[in-house]
Order: sequence, then C-alpha cells, then structure tokens
Amino acid sequence: MYEPYPATEPALGPDRIPRPRTVRNAMRLMYLGAALEVPALIVAVVTRSTFKPAILQAHPGYTTAQLHTAEIARTVPLLIGAPIVAALWLWMAWANGRGLAWARIVSAVFFGIATVDVAVAFARSGNAASLAIGVLTWLVGLGAVVLLFSKESGPFYRPS
Repeated sequence: MYEPYPATEPALGPDRIPRPRTVRNAMRLMYLGAALEVPALIVAVVTRSTFKPAILQAHPGYTTAQLHTAEIARTVPLLIGAPIVAALWLWMAWANGRGLAWARIVSAVFFGIATVDVAVAFARSGNAASLAIGVLTWLVGLGAVVLLFSKESGPFYRPS
C-alpha cells in the first residue's frame, strides 16, 4: 500500500463546513481595506503642509520650534499607522478566512475604533482628500462587518 499524495490545503473535517460566500466577500473587502491604506498614506504625506495652518489656528502663540514639533507629532503617527492598519486588515482577513470565532469580534472592535476615528476626523474638519479616503475605508469596514455577522456566515464560525 502507498500513502496518498498530501493535499495542498488542509482537508475539511467531517463537521467543518466550507467557507461561505459572505465570508469570502468580507475577506475581499478586508484586502481592499488594506490596499486603501496606500492612498491614505500618500494623501497624508502630500497634504502635510495643511497641518501648519490648522495648528497655528488652534495655537496662535506657538513659536517656530513648537509649530515644527506639533507638525511632526501629527505626521509621524500617520506614517507609522498606515502600515500597521494595513497589517491589521490582512490579519483579520486571514483569521476570518479560517473561521476563527474571535476574529469576527476583533473585526467589529476595529470597526468601532475606525468609526470613532472618522468621527474625530470630521470634527477636526481635515482636508477633503483625507476625509474621502477615511469615509471610503469606513464603508469597506462596514461592509465586511455586516457580511461577517450575516446569517450565512454564522455556522462557519461555530466550533466543529
């Protein structure tokens, strides 16, 4: 007797159901969310000059050194944050694609954080390009979370 050739993907167990269409589409949206971080980063770098007038308006007594420090303090988190957020999108796509129940909850928590972030961006009334990308990314997250918590997705996350 001989051993069968190993499969490239793990075989589905007898109790494991295949990945539903809603989860596949949520994963696609998560990949899109990760990809949207690239234009978000580009817009943040290109529109960095808009920070200075906004900082001066909020703090008219700042010296040149304070203004420069405040500008850097607003730019660096954007530069560091975009790759981290892209990695989180990819991690959630991977984890949800494997049917890990905690991943749906974490995705919803990240979406809640994104909702607060978009609300703060509107309150700050930042530049239009950043707001547009922020809203588009938020809509992608909304679509992913709705798909993950749909009735069709539920059985995929139940333990086998």
